[in-house]
Amino acid sequence: YQKRWVKLDADYLRYFDSEKDAYSKRLIPVSSISRVTGVGDQKFEVITNNRNFVFRAESDADRNEWIRTLQQIAEERKSKAPERTLMSPTTNGATDWADKSGFLELRGFKHKLFVAVAGDKVFLYKNAEDYRLGIGITYIEMNVGNVKEVDRRGFDLTTPYRIFSFSADSDQEKEEWVEAMQQSIAEALSNSEVAERIWAAESNRFCADCGSPEPEWASINLCVVICKRCAGEHRGLGPGITKVRSLKMDRKVWTEELIELFHQLGNAVANQFWAANVPPSEAIAPASGSQERRRFLVTKYREGKYRRYHPLFGNQEELDRALCAAVTTSDLAETQALLFCGAAVTCATGDPQCPTPLALAEKSGQRLQMEFLLHNKTSGCSVWDAFGLLLLVLSTILCRAEFSRRWCTLQDGVLSYYENDRNAVPNGEIKVEEIVCLVHNPPHAHGIESTFEVYIESERLYLFGLESPDSAREWLKSIAKSFVHPRAEELLALDFERIGRLHYKGGLNLERAKEGWFALAGSALHVCFEDSERQEPLQLRKLQELCAHAAGFGGGGWPPAEAGLAGRTLYIQGERKLDFLGWVHAIQKAAGSSGDTLSEQQLTESDVPLLVDRCIDYITQCGLTSEGIYRKSGQNSKTTSLLEMLRRDARSVRLKEGEHQVDDVANTLKRFFRDLGDGLFTGRWGQDWLRATALEDEEAKIGEYRRLLGTLPTVNRATLKALINHLFRVQRFSGENQMTTHNLAIVFGPTLFQTDGKDYKAGRVVEDLISHYVKIFNVNDQEMKKQQDEIMAIMKMREAASSGTQQAGDFICTVYLEEKKTEAEQHVKIPATMTAEELTFEILDRRKIVMREKDYWSCFEVNEREEAERPLHYSEKVL
Repeated sequence: YQKRWVKLDADYLRYFDSEKDAYSKRLIPVSSISRVTGVGDQKFEVITNNRNFVFRAESDADRNEWIRTLQQIAEERKSKAPERTLMSPTTNGATDWADKSGFLELRGFKHKLFVAVAGDKVFLYKNAEDYRLGIGITYIEMNVGNVKEVDRRGFDLTTPYRIFSFSADSDQEKEEWVEAMQQSIAEALSNSEVAERIWAAESNRFCADCGSPEPEWASINLCVVICKRCAGEHRGLGPGITKVRSLKMDRKVWTEELIELFHQLGNAVANQFWAANVPPSEAIAPASGSQERRRFLVTKYREGKYRRYHPLFGNQEELDRALCAAVTTSDLAETQALLFCGAAVTCATGDPQCPTPLALAEKSGQRLQMEFLLHNKTSGCSVWDAFGLLLLVLSTILCRAEFSRRWCTLQDGVLSYYENDRNAVPNGEIKVEEIVCLVHNPPHAHGIESTFEVYIESERLYLFGLESPDSAREWLKSIAKSFVHPRAEELLALDFERIGRLHYKGGLNLERAKEGWFALAGSALHVCFEDSERQEPLQLRKLQELCAHAAGFGGGGWPPAEAGLAGRTLYIQGERKLDFLGWVHAIQKAAGSSGDTLSEQQLTESDVPLLVDRCIDYITQCGLTSEGIYRKSGQNSKTTSLLEMLRRDARSVRLKEGEHQVDDVANTLKRFFRDLGDGLFTGRWGQDWLRATALEDEEAKIGEYRRLLGTLPTVNRATLKALINHLFRVQRFSGENQMTTHNLAIVFGPTLFQTDGKDYKAGRVVEDLISHYVKIFNVNDQEMKKQQDEIMAIMKMREAASSGTQQAGDFICTVYLEEKKTEAEQHVKIPATMTAEELTFEILDRRKIVMREKDYWSCFEVNEREEAERPLHYSEKVL
């Protein structure tokens, strides 16, 4: 016998080395005790379902008291037939209550222990057999616990009484154990008040998806109460579809309005909508596996297959109108049905005083309608990619519902976060060498003034926030300085939105990916290449193409994005999906149009908005001889639609004859200039252009126009030249299109100066610019000859078309023979069916070149800046 201190409570019989110890040497679940008997002097035997334990008391009286007490508790447990304790064995001999279980090394023990995280406790067993039988070593109350990662596979569970140093088999296993223990701590610190109030509605006592009893989680935008296992699958659907919160842990989320909303809607009403047509064969149960749950929830909420469709489904205008009416009433079920059948939560109401449904609900005093709309501001039936977020708050800031207040420090290459500034042991740490990307979010992106994101190598994302933008910027700069390579420190001076390291390939060397440092600031991507001492800004508005490849380069990284920039093609490759997709989306956004001024548009290499370039090109190819071009109005609806597409992403729009009408495209170009922010001539200089028309001396007037041209911003100047060059061509065909210089000026004067047409001077300016195009824009003889050749070629093409020999889809292209020189160029009409072989023979015939026996001619496609070329197969169609 060894002397032990023994404790008995309602659930366990435990013994310790001494009465001062917090953690036992052994514990026996009371529920597993079948009987207790005396076995001689001062001794008694505790008999369990699987094992017997013999104890010796200090006296017979003491022994008898233990026997009586143990027998009484065992009988009470049997008579009341309570639920099994977390440690008790089930009828099939397996303990299935644990959230996470498995073997871990524990410092101080020779062999691995079997560990189980169950609810708000962590249990230790000698082996898996003891785990199955329910006979453990000890348990750790997690309300006093704190988990800290130590190294790649190690982590500490710290309590006021002892530090348990665990080691997992892999870093991934370690991450899973740490997460499970952190969840256990959160559960231990949780509060049941909200859960009890939510469960007061009978339907909320069971999971809305699988029917498990007493669900402790909820989707606050779908208004359904769900169990822990379904909550995990809900998170996988993403916050755009379902926003998961705990009934016990996320106490700040649960306002009185939200609790009342769950009483009014809750599982009963929600499932009348979401689960109206669930076939019994597709329903899930509490015992369903993860894959089955995931499939069901995707079908139910993302695809909406089981929905009870609203009668207005498919009619967007009617859905929006009905939503505006519903939110002014107390009919929450109608609002739910409308919203999740396609009504836009931010649709226009037509009321300037209450422009959104939320404003209408507020005006009508409908608190619960407001609550429901607020939680569904970013929800919808679209697919969102979701990744795990650890939501924190830096320093001493005010909390938001999704955030937890944490005290943070950055020192010695470690970013640590603590429960508060008095704690000595951090809740967690981020080593700066593991950081791969920092992102500065727009204001109020997450309900807090300033937030930023930290991405680390293990595909985890941490979100921090502060109320002070200046403090957020200081933290961001400090963290960036700690992990950015010294050769890229130049990037830290930028007001960046995103900064980090990526691999790239570019130039002539595509064999090996190199590491570069990238910073996105506005519409420029600043790069510190591996072999360069200075950072290089790449203007993304001039991005010609951005595409993600289906397969990555050698090395197993995430597939690269190919950025076709003016002057080069750059392949950017990420090693991790999470931060790399963020880069791709950020670059796409920065490369798009961001406003209504010229400088905010997508641009060509020559600084002309891509929208303008696309329209001019199309009209040059298809509309120079169209009667009344620019005077006739196209269809308003088609113009609006086309302008919206071009403004959103002109790079992806291809204007094609047959699909787009010339007058619609012409009207789109005019409307773009009419609605242009600050105008083509700018608010500052517009009046000076108009005053210049009063000059009587022609040369003085041309000189003034040239001076004013020099004052315009670069993009405005380039755009004006491109437009007037185009109008100069249009008036050359005035015999066919009836649009003389004067007629064009009448149309474009008020459009470009954004006047009501009453000021004749606007038309005079445009007429002067077209008439004196060569002098004002300093067009040299070579440019003029090229334009004249193109005009002649277009005229020949139109003549052929009028004679019936023109094929639909023909284009006039400039082709060079052997070298790019004026004397070597040919303007050729290329039908859609022409092959490279036919084009080659066409050019050789024109130049009267005789093919000799061993001559080989090829047709090459060369990009605008001549950095890349591609030989066409002889049977390949040129267009």
